[in-house]
Amino acid sequence: MAFIEPHIHMVCRTTDEYRSMAQAGCLAVGEPAFWAGYDRSSVDGFRDYFVQLTECEPARAAKFGLDHYTWLCINPKEAQDVVFAREVMKLIPEFIDRPNVLGVGEIGLNRNTSRELAIFEEHLDLAIRLNQLVLIHTPHLEDKLKGTNMILDALKNRPELEPGRVLIDHCEEHTFPLVKDAGYWAGLTLYPTSKLNPKRAADILEMYGTDRVWANSAADWGDSDPLALTALACELYGRGFSRPEVDRLLLSNPEAFMSQSPKFRKVSARLG
Repeated sequence: MAFIEPHIHMVCRTTDEYRSMAQAGCLAVGEPAFWAGYDRSSVDGFRDYFVQLTECEPARAAKFGLDHYTWLCINPKEAQDVVFAREVMKLIPEFIDRPNVLGVGEIGLNRNTSRELAIFEEHLDLAIRLNQLVLIHTPHLEDKLKGTNMILDALKNRPELEPGRVLIDHCEEHTFPLVKDAGYWAGLTLYPTSKLNPKRAADILEMYGTDRVWANSAADWGDSDPLALTALACELYGRGFSRPEVDRLLLSNPEAFMSQSPKFRKVSARLG
């Protein structure tokens, strides 16, 4: 199979895992800025992180023939300090024109606080001003439904932000139809403890289809699997999904969303 892993945190993964992904058929990865497992103590810490995302990781990926793309932001978990978050956000225009940056993300909400919401909305306004794609993180577990509705309300208040240029990730059974009905792209995340497994993701796809959907592992420093998409493919084939349907979900769909940025190189052309 050939696939794109559109949401993964390779700064947390080993070089051997780049090799394993390439051997499994991965052609490109997307790596949004996220929480590193601890709160960073300075703006310079984020500057170094953005350098890692735009210089170091593309070089690591290229050794195995993978294209590497990224998204920039301060994540919602570190957005409680609004003054600090705004200082970090001032770095984004400095990096946004780098050749592997596709947009603003993964922004969103963590505990659905008013401070998180303020910084989320300021990220949206920044994306509008810079004409960037948007990748959104929805909260975990019991906070997900409320947070998703708050996110949708904030988006609705910005009609200049085209729904087709926004992907709302980590959708589950109770939030997926809300996102799709509002016209946005939806992401299904295969993460063992706090998100979906292949069976649950396949159930959603059987109910709603694969239009405007991507799947990802969001693999990071936690208990996660950078090859989770191969497990999803096996589950879908076992349920009778056709090869074109699986290819659409795992290759054509992420390519369609990400190629709205002129920086994205269509990887399907490599397949002949």
